[in-house]
Amino acid sequence: MTVDTAKANRNTLLTGDDPAPVKLLNEASAHPVLLVCEHAGQAIPERLSGLGLAPGDLDLHIGWDIGAAAVTQRLAHAMGAPAVMQNYSRLVIDCNRPPEAADAYPDVSDDAQVPGNRGLSDDDRAQRISEIFDPYQAAVSKALSHPARRVVISVHSFTATLAGVVRPWDIAFLYRGDAQTPTHLRQSLLAQDPALTIGMNEPYQIEDASDWFVPRHGEASGLPHSLIEIRNDLITGGAGQDRWAGLLQHAIERLLEGNQP
Repeated sequence: MTVDTAKANRNTLLTGDDPAPVKLLNEASAHPVLLVCEHAGQAIPERLSGLGLAPGDLDLHIGWDIGAAAVTQRLAHAMGAPAVMQNYSRLVIDCNRPPEAADAYPDVSDDAQVPGNRGLSDDDRAQRISEIFDPYQAAVSKALSHPARRVVISVHSFTATLAGVVRPWDIAFLYRGDAQTPTHLRQSLLAQDPALTIGMNEPYQIEDASDWFVPRHGEASGLPHSLIEIRNDLITGGAGQDRWAGLLQHAIERLLEGNQP
């Protein structure tokens, strides 16, 4: 079945053979920290026929945030904190973008062609929003509404180079109104390893037109928050994932205690 045929023959996007849009860890936990991971998954709805991607493209950073899900899972397990994770590839719909943003459904991503995103109709977009984006955001909002919540953290990863530009940071924090939370986390990480190179609002900056978590969940909740970006070559394997989960666990726990790093 071609991508075009799949588009023409469906009434809904997801079938019983597709995974749910949301994976919840420690759902009933009353831990004060909520972890979220918008780019955790690589799933593509069966009816989208793999989006017409070339072999191997889905495993690249364009398909998901490499290592981010594993770090989030390790943090949730070690801390007993709840985590809300998105199961579908960011190429189906990017759950950290406003759904009206053009790059929420890119037809080219870092020079890789995404044929299944070409010529999307309003109905195509509406299905991805209603069946993937909306359930994920609703799950985050529900988890945030727990009276025990005091902090919300979003875990992402980024590439060491993009379009030939070197990105030297080991980890970075993205924020806008709440500078105190990422600053405290940065200081805690440097106290553990002074050799770390840490970016602040690198390699991206937060804007309403291009971002969702910080404006719509972090700022809207009024809770201390930050989006964390870890360079993905540092978390491709278990040892790196363990290390960064450990560093972040210590930093987050010091934040909760209100202590200096």
